[in-house]
Amino acid sequence: MSVLAIVSLKNGQPTKGGLEAASYAAAFAKAQGQDAVALVAGAMTSDGGLGATGIDRVLHFSTELSDSSQWTRLAEAASKECGASTVVLSHDHTGRAIGPRLAVRLQAGMVSGVTELPRDGAVRKNVFSGKAMADVEVSTNAVVYSVTPNAFGVREGGSEAEASPFAAEVGEAREHVTGFDLASADGQTPLPEADLVVSAGRGLKGPENWGIVEDLANALGATTACSRPVSDIGWRPHHEHVGQTGITIRPNLYIAAGISGAIQHLAGVNQSKVIVVINTDPEAPFFKAADYGIVGDAFEVLPKLTAAVKALDA
Repeated sequence: MSVLAIVSLKNGQPTKGGLEAASYAAAFAKAQGQDAVALVAGAMTSDGGLGATGIDRVLHFSTELSDSSQWTRLAEAASKECGASTVVLSHDHTGRAIGPRLAVRLQAGMVSGVTELPRDGAVRKNVFSGKAMADVEVSTNAVVYSVTPNAFGVREGGSEAEASPFAAEVGEAREHVTGFDLASADGQTPLPEADLVVSAGRGLKGPENWGIVEDLANALGATTACSRPVSDIGWRPHHEHVGQTGITIRPNLYIAAGISGAIQHLAGVNQSKVIVVINTDPEAPFFKAADYGIVGDAFEVLPKLTAAVKALDA
């Protein structure tokens, strides 16, 4: 028996979400006394660093796949080849497309968006937009888990894994990717994968003032974000909108300047490990959810934070 991790590649290397899924699978396999196997598709050098997460063996399908139905057939074949009773994916776009289909094919129960390893037969996940946690038990012989990004993290310390070619009949593609348009050309980490995020709202008063947000983000190596009203009125692009109706994030640090903290915004960021709020209104709702709060003008506070960060790096 084994635990199989489905790992996406980008530019020949596993994505952060893929490494998190591999880390989860390896830790679960170790607890169960099973082998940890990873499945990848496309060009990759050696084991792609998957062995460092604890993966024992890598099944390498040489052709890059973008069609979710092909990925599902490949994952089904791989799970049967290695005798996997548990399959782990990242709860990202790819994982959400593959996971339910794979669960049907394997006649497996599925728990999406898990945050911890199973304990006493149950696995934990966030519910109600992160306001509560549920412990879910699965009664089927096989199970599919998708791991919430930035929840389990990437584990390191293993040795290089054995990589072997893997072939399977995946059928004809029904989805065709004709190209990619980068949401951001500045090299920022995508919001769902970001460990550090600097965000701002209407308190910045206009798009022309966003330079102080970007300066702090650049100094920290962080990704920029915004509240929904800011993206709705066109100050910032929609792919930066975090919240219940935007992107849900779970960074190690979330800095929010000029955002009141409406419940819709909190639902998308309240799983952040540390929240820092900057607002001129001491009664702003966001302060109730903050780990650290600064009552002050963002136009004064942000440049001082940027200078302090640069001084630390000097």
